[in-house]
Amino acid sequence: MELFQYDFMIRALVGALIIGLAAPALGIYLVQRRLSLIGDGIGHVALTGVGVGLLLHQSPVLTAVIVSVLGAIGVELVRERGRTSGDLALALLFYGGIAGGVVLVGLSDSNSGNLVQYLFGSLITTTRQDLIVIAVLGTAVLVAMLALRPALFAVCNDEEYAKVSGLPVRTLNLLLAVTTAVTVTIAMRTVGLLLVSALMVVPVAAAQQVTRGFRTTMAVAMLIGVVAAAAGVGVSGEFDTPPGATIVILAIAVFLAITVGAAVRRVLRRKLPPEHLSEPPDVVLQGGAR
Repeated sequence: MELFQYDFMIRALVGALIIGLAAPALGIYLVQRRLSLIGDGIGHVALTGVGVGLLLHQSPVLTAVIVSVLGAIGVELVRERGRTSGDLALALLFYGGIAGGVVLVGLSDSNSGNLVQYLFGSLITTTRQDLIVIAVLGTAVLVAMLALRPALFAVCNDEEYAKVSGLPVRTLNLLLAVTTAVTVTIAMRTVGLLLVSALMVVPVAAAQQVTRGFRTTMAVAMLIGVVAAAAGVGVSGEFDTPPGATIVILAIAVFLAITVGAAVRRVLRRKLPPEHLSEPPDVVLQGGAR
């Protein structure tokens, strides 16, 4: 495509592909733990970090990383030790984060256009420095999710069993919280703070429609994430649509297509007689040939 002769479009594509890989690789653990909405909560806290950066005239990305990591750790500790349930902790994260962000941005001298870029993403404004940060942190998240897959799966599937097995459950839970915060923060330049959770969850939900094992589901989810990210950047560049929203819409379209296809396949399997559902036996011809 002619659009990719421009450097900013190449940076946008590379950044989107990294997030398309890392977000579903992390999201599968969040879905397994029934924490699909934690990305939204941390996104709201990251908005407070952006507000801090704009108020202090510092890098909003750096302050968002620091604030969102602290918020994620706080929620995990509240969930583990306190009487507050996970849902209530997420609600506090939602409302406190968005309120703090709005207040701080209002106190700063920044215009609302800058804030919109972080809320909904702005791939075409991704600088070389932004891309380096996305590449380094995204690769770190991806490596951690793949290298620690057996231990993280055990913790997400049955935390009590993981404790009995001798796994460092608290450390692994904090690792998930921190990597979630990092992923949300680096993705705010790609799909935006309000949409990043969709890229964590939707590819995983789509993959679950057609896969069985955890490893296969992760691989298919990452593939869907990459395809949606690449196609979203191309479509947004061609039709001048918001890149983050386009990526999410395409991911949802893939989910709907897979869901409908799987439903049709199940209906057809029920209607077909049993002999059509299995491989026919080899036919032995005269003379012993097959």
